[in-house]
Amino acid sequence: MTGVQNFKLLIWVSSISSLVCFSRGFDPVDKYLIDCGSPTNTSLGVNRVFVADNSDFLSTPRNIFTNTTSKSIPSTFDLPLYQTARILNGTSHYTFPIRKPGRHWIRLYFFPFVSENYNLSMANFSISAQHFVLLSNFVPQKDPLIREYSVNITSEQFLITFTPSNNSFAFLNALEVVSVPDELITDDAHTFNPIGDYHGLWKQALETVRRVNMGGQTVPPQNDTLWRTWVPDEIFLLHKNLATSVSKIGAVKYEKGRSSRVIAPDAVYETATRMNSTSDPNSNFNVTWVFDVVPGFEYLIRFHFCDIVSSSPKQLYFNVYINSWLVSRNLDLSVLTSNTLDVPYYMDFVTGLSDSSKLLISIGPSGLANYFPNAILNGLEVMKMNNSRSSLDGAATVNLSSQPGSKTKISVIVGVVIGPFLAVVMAIVLFLLCRRRRHSSHSKTWSSFFRNGGGHTGAMGSKYSNGNLGYCFSFVAMKEATSNFDESLVIGLGGFGKVYKGVLRDGTKVAVKRGNPQSQQGFAEFQTEIDMLSQFRHRHLVSLIGYCSEQNEMILVYEYMENGTLKNHLYGSDVPSLSWKQRLEICIGSARGLHYLHTGSTKAIIHRDVKSANILLDENLMAKVADFGLSKMGPEIDQTHVSTAVKGSFGYLDPEYFRRQQLTEKSDVYSFGVVLFEVICARPVIDPSLPREMVNLAEWAMKWQKVGQLEQIIDPHLAGKIRPDSLRKFGEIAEKCLADGGVDRPLIGDVLWNLEYALQLQEAVIQAEPEEDSTDQVGKMSPQVNYVNHGETSTTATELGISGVDDYLGISMKNVFSEMVNGEASGKNWAAAVVNEDYNRDGKEKTSINKRVCWSGRAVLLNPSFNKFLVHQCRTEAAARKVFSDAGVSQYWDLAVVTPQLTKYNWRSCRWERVPCAFN
Repeated sequence: MTGVQNFKLLIWVSSISSLVCFSRGFDPVDKYLIDCGSPTNTSLGVNRVFVADNSDFLSTPRNIFTNTTSKSIPSTFDLPLYQTARILNGTSHYTFPIRKPGRHWIRLYFFPFVSENYNLSMANFSISAQHFVLLSNFVPQKDPLIREYSVNITSEQFLITFTPSNNSFAFLNALEVVSVPDELITDDAHTFNPIGDYHGLWKQALETVRRVNMGGQTVPPQNDTLWRTWVPDEIFLLHKNLATSVSKIGAVKYEKGRSSRVIAPDAVYETATRMNSTSDPNSNFNVTWVFDVVPGFEYLIRFHFCDIVSSSPKQLYFNVYINSWLVSRNLDLSVLTSNTLDVPYYMDFVTGLSDSSKLLISIGPSGLANYFPNAILNGLEVMKMNNSRSSLDGAATVNLSSQPGSKTKISVIVGVVIGPFLAVVMAIVLFLLCRRRRHSSHSKTWSSFFRNGGGHTGAMGSKYSNGNLGYCFSFVAMKEATSNFDESLVIGLGGFGKVYKGVLRDGTKVAVKRGNPQSQQGFAEFQTEIDMLSQFRHRHLVSLIGYCSEQNEMILVYEYMENGTLKNHLYGSDVPSLSWKQRLEICIGSARGLHYLHTGSTKAIIHRDVKSANILLDENLMAKVADFGLSKMGPEIDQTHVSTAVKGSFGYLDPEYFRRQQLTEKSDVYSFGVVLFEVICARPVIDPSLPREMVNLAEWAMKWQKVGQLEQIIDPHLAGKIRPDSLRKFGEIAEKCLADGGVDRPLIGDVLWNLEYALQLQEAVIQAEPEEDSTDQVGKMSPQVNYVNHGETSTTATELGISGVDDYLGISMKNVFSEMVNGEASGKNWAAAVVNEDYNRDGKEKTSINKRVCWSGRAVLLNPSFNKFLVHQCRTEAAARKVFSDAGVSQYWDLAVVTPQLTKYNWRSCRWERVPCAFN
């Protein structure tokens, strides 16, 4: 009996001995397990026998075996397979007879130990299988390693070639070539960029990058039908506190035509990672895993699902993302499993080519009305696909010189060489066609968006022809400013792409936001931000300096904010703590920015993502609101809200907006109220590490505020440094911002006024009685009058075309307030004429002037200190003119006729509030 026959007999015996394990799912036809360099068989103790190395299947210049002691092997990997190795000091080939063509595993075991004659860490070599390059110039690391591949074998012989680099050698500790079930990798998968189907997976060579068991422990090979290893997901989670694990042992029900134990074992489907949202029905966040990948390759992503969290079908709906691309919206597993729970299901997606070294996988709540927002993932597999050069390691070719005298080997090698050549030619043609089509598609999306920013004509010319996008930078200038987009200069990351710190040639520091064309979600946010930034300028909003649209790039350039985010100054970093005065001034500046958004144009702009991370601080700690990617235009004049899908940040989200999906300016007010408590408590808005009643900052702070003991939970750095009146006033306005109903929350202008008041109280300018609230205090200090001096006329500040003009002319509400309380305005009269938006509740009793003042923006403020009339809070000059013309006033800055008409109505029935308005 020949050596080959003996080897086949051993393989057959090994297969029979392990039949018990494989009988559960799959019995491989071809099964070659070799303990390289070992003179004897090696059993792993689970009826899995690696046979002694037999040179009859190997063509190599010399037979060189080496070994080491188990003491040199790390205890975690104490496998007998790593104690021996075969040394290959020249081009060598393993040739295996194949009984059944089809996909096969190739598992290569490496451990670079040091023996008496060899230091295996000095090896450098390449490996190919059929015409696929598996490893190119491979240098093993210090730890044991298993590289797993799967290749579709179509011939009766399977060739694996080892090619050492010059003056080096190759080695191998163990080798597996095992049949794979046909159902494991089908020919089809989904694509998402663009959305469609992928055909041709059978022809692809695959390398396993990651195989992850979500919510569970390591699944060792002996617990998997196909001897796979599944690792826990915890180390890949981006934010561990947002996820929690769940298990349901013994519940999995495999159904024909869906997933099976061949696809993944019970241990994977019996556990899952889910959103940590059970205590908060307002949860709105994604659970994200981050994996390292090699740029320039496509990847096959396999999601494993099994609904082990629902008590009945139709309870779980969620979204699935790959690199910010929404690949499955409102996924309902019960529809896919015939309304049966605990039934495994899997989905395959193929990614496009990417230059990123990170792969992001996310799950998040659906936009549908869940009982509780939730999302789950049981398992994940990431597999690299060979590139157009038939390589899995970025190599185009490997020297496959053969031993002379072997016609069979020569013919195989010729096929190996010619095959890739033809594949390359065809791939180049396909690549050029795809690239041309993709470039055309991107050009329509990206370039046309900027086309008119540089003065060109086009569909968007009317919007950007005035140059609101700022200076047009060259792409070379952007690369120079960011040191060729050096990763060390990254200061932010979002769905749109990355933000880099840059320096222009004149020394100006800038923030450079580079859009990612691969992210549709990012593009939408990017487009929104451009729409917003092109419409306004304000000292408390981050300014757009310019843009770059060369080479199909999408780059925005902003002013650089030296002191980063407000969040970083409150917690989570080692920057010095802010004083109470600094915090108040930052809140006031932020409120001014939001106030301008709400009132500075014909329609309000709702930020929709107000949070401490989106409030930036310049070198003087002046606050500026940033990140308008989620911003939304406010309601029309005759509407009370905008109906839209819920977006925002977990912990800051307006509960009324979440419940009704009705967005108003008061949603920003709620979020800002959370920021106010964040400022005074200096802790995260959601902190799962705390006791349950303390997890949600808004709820925790409101509990103490309502009993008048907010000082019990303030930042220890502020203890004893806040005047009680200032703290009380600050807590009052924060509490009002967090009213459950939007109608009960103040306008952001009112919030701004109260914050100014709190600052004055801190500086001991105002001495208020403890029981007084700000509205009553203003009323007491500002007695209502019903007359006005008609003799004074002036140009109105609204002729500047803006509201919130105090920030442009250096006029501070604080100064106006100071005049009132210090008697500096003696001899001057003060009056109030302000209403909120909640008009028309008894509309028949109101005249047109009431309604007009309601929608137009609340207040008329006349400041005698500057001898100017300032129409304050009207969104546009046209709106202000309309207010007065409807009242029959020809000179719209004259308040004489307006005041009596407004004041004759009952204040409370119209829900009006008073603020000081000064005039001679």
